[in-house]
Amino acid sequence: MTGYDRFPSLRVDGSDPSGVVELVLDAPNLNAVSEAAHAELAEIWRDFDTDDAVRVVLLRGEGKGFSAGGSFDLVEKLSTDFEARTRTMREARDLVYNVIDCSKPIVSAIHGPAVGAGLVAGMLADVSVVTRTAKIIDGHTRLGVAAGDHAAICWPLLCGMAKAKYYLMTCRPLSGEEAERIGLVSVCVEDDQLLTTAREIATELAHGAPNAIRWTKQSLNNWYRQVAGAIFDNSLALEFYGFAGPEVREGLASHRERRPPQF
Repeated sequence: MTGYDRFPSLRVDGSDPSGVVELVLDAPNLNAVSEAAHAELAEIWRDFDTDDAVRVVLLRGEGKGFSAGGSFDLVEKLSTDFEARTRTMREARDLVYNVIDCSKPIVSAIHGPAVGAGLVAGMLADVSVVTRTAKIIDGHTRLGVAAGDHAAICWPLLCGMAKAKYYLMTCRPLSGEEAERIGLVSVCVEDDQLLTTAREIATELAHGAPNAIRWTKQSLNNWYRQVAGAIFDNSLALEFYGFAGPEVREGLASHRERRPPQF
C-alpha cells in the first residue's frame, strides 16, 4: 500500500474496496520487534487515523506466531544506554495512546506466541481474535522489570484484578481459550479460522456507520484515558527504571542461556 514507505520494518497490505488495511508483523525470530520496528509501531497509528482510504485496521502476524516481543539486542541496549531507554520509554507510551486515540476501528488476529510490543497493540485493539492454541505472555517480571507497556492500563479492566495480578506477576502463559474465558480477548476460534473470522469482523466494521463506530470507540476508550491513564504512566516509569537495575541483567542472561533466572 502506498503512503507507508516510512515504515520499512512493518508491512502494510493495501486496503480492499471496503477500506480494510492489514498491518502485518513480518520479521525474523517470530516477528521479534527490533529497535526500528518499535518506533514505527508506535507511530503508524497516526497515519492510519488521518488516511481517508482506511476505515479499519487488521493487525496480524506472519508465519508461526504473532510476535515474540522486543529483541534481546534492544533489551540489552535499554539496560546500558540512557538515551535509548528514554527514547524507547516515550515510544512505549506513544504506542499505547496512539492505538487508543486512533479513530479507526482496530481488529487483531493473534496466533502462536504473543509477547511484548506486538501484544500491546493486539490487546488494545477494539476487537481481539485469538486461536485456541495462541500463547499470550506478559513476560516483564520474568525479564526483571515491572509490567509496564499496556498491562496496567487494560488487563484489570478486561479480566479483573485477581486474574491480572496472577498472570502479570507470575508470567504464566495463557492459551487463547483461557484468555477468552476470563474476558481478556474478544473472540476465540479454531486455528484455521483465525484470518477468516478476523477479516469478516473487520469487513463488518468497515461497512458500518463510520462516525457512530468511531465515536463509540472514543467514548469507551475514555475508561483507559481517565480511569487508568495515570496508572499506566506510573507502571511505564517503573518498568524503565527497572531496565537500569540489576534484575534485568540476570533476566536477559537467563533468556539467552535458556535457563531459569536466579534473582
